[in-house]
Amino acid sequence: MKVQMQGQSLRFRIDEAELAALQAGQAVDNLTRFPGGSLRQSVVLTDAAEPMLEGGVRLHLPRALLEPYMARLPCRDGLTIRLPLDANGGDEAIEIDFEVDVRDSVRNRGVSRR
Repeated sequence: MKVQMQGQSLRFRIDEAELAALQAGQAVDNLTRFPGGSLRQSVVLTDAAEPMLEGGVRLHLPRALLEPYMARLPCRDGLTIRLPLDANGGDEAIEIDFEVDVRDSVRNRGVSRR
């Protein structure tokens, strides 16, 4: 899994093998170790209705969002999730992009005819 963070945007990009692991109920992780600590980002599939972001960063991705996206693979467009920072629905939010690497999808699935 590749993770990019900048300002109020967060991007998770996984490959087809990681997508299969996610569908099988496993967490997909990125772990970076450094002297004195580590950073872990992960994505887990959930049956909840809404996506959730927790901790230091764990994305709970609803199955209901993932399944229609998977039907479009391979594709360049990912899922975009906007989560308000304020529980009252203020204007500030974090934008999360979740995508499956399109080159890996083409290698594994072939080119789709639309």
